[in-house]
Amino acid sequence: MNILVTGGAGFIGSNFLYHILEAYPTYTVVNLDKLTYAGNLENLEGLKENTRHMFVKGDIANRNVVESILRDHAIDAIVNFAAESHVDRSIMGAAEFAQTNVVGTNVLLELAKELRLKKFVQVSTDEVYGSLGPEGLFTETTPLHPNSPYAATKAAADLLALAYHHTFSIPVVITRCSNNYGPFQFPEKLIPLMIANAMQEKPLPVYGDGLNVRDWLHVSDHCSAIDAVLHGGTAGEVYNIGGNSEKTNIELVKLLLKILGKSESLITFVKDRPGHDRRYAIDSNKIQKELGWTPAHTFERGIEETIMWYLRHQDWWQRIISGEYKEYYQKMYEGR
Repeated sequence: MNILVTGGAGFIGSNFLYHILEAYPTYTVVNLDKLTYAGNLENLEGLKENTRHMFVKGDIANRNVVESILRDHAIDAIVNFAAESHVDRSIMGAAEFAQTNVVGTNVLLELAKELRLKKFVQVSTDEVYGSLGPEGLFTETTPLHPNSPYAATKAAADLLALAYHHTFSIPVVITRCSNNYGPFQFPEKLIPLMIANAMQEKPLPVYGDGLNVRDWLHVSDHCSAIDAVLHGGTAGEVYNIGGNSEKTNIELVKLLLKILGKSESLITFVKDRPGHDRRYAIDSNKIQKELGWTPAHTFERGIEETIMWYLRHQDWWQRIISGEYKEYYQKMYEGR
């Protein structure tokens, strides 16, 4: 199989590339990434000698670039990770989110229709469902109620994908995952941000009262789930992917400090994010029953492995936070 993976230099996309190329020795993958702030070619260092992986710098909203890849490499399937994905950045300015997440996805769908691709996996998020109360779980039939510009653009892309399946019989499947953690995650996200700050004895900024709840999923488990959906998912269906590991933000931060041997005095509560969703939690029964997928990592094991990865790869995240990210960090957190 020949696969186009979009956004493959990012956190989840790069982990998926390692997974799919190892799991399927006959597959070839073209990796299309715009290399915006979160795309990092260092994430692909382990693939530089792999002749079954080809990197192309480009934008999924550029039809000519995408069409050339699909035709020249006889692509059978698209797995679309490419997205602007950080809620805070979408609050600061949503135009780039609409361009990549909606317009870019539409370009991919149009070409999938014209070239009759065998599968289109749209990688989405549980944030399209909005916020849960203290009880219950998101299911695939939960009404969409996105509360941030980021979530709204992902919901729009999901609906476009489903519309292309219904109208044109494009073999679209959608995955909606809970919060990911693991290697190569950009250091503005909660877990790597807290690890990096704690290791540098910097304040750990926690929004509001810290009681917002997220379900945490190890990125390798997410990749195996996408693999299952790519090969066995039913066209036109949505599959929720969760880690069965609900934690409040403050509980998570305190756990990280405990493992790192750092003082809780580093915790600094900051003004809450506008429209901050209170709780997300995923019901993964559908993918477990239909495709036989279950997460392999317990949160306890996964978070310890993740911390060790960031300890061993300090040069990786130090190079990131010394650049553009430092200016963004100052704008977002200093003075809150």
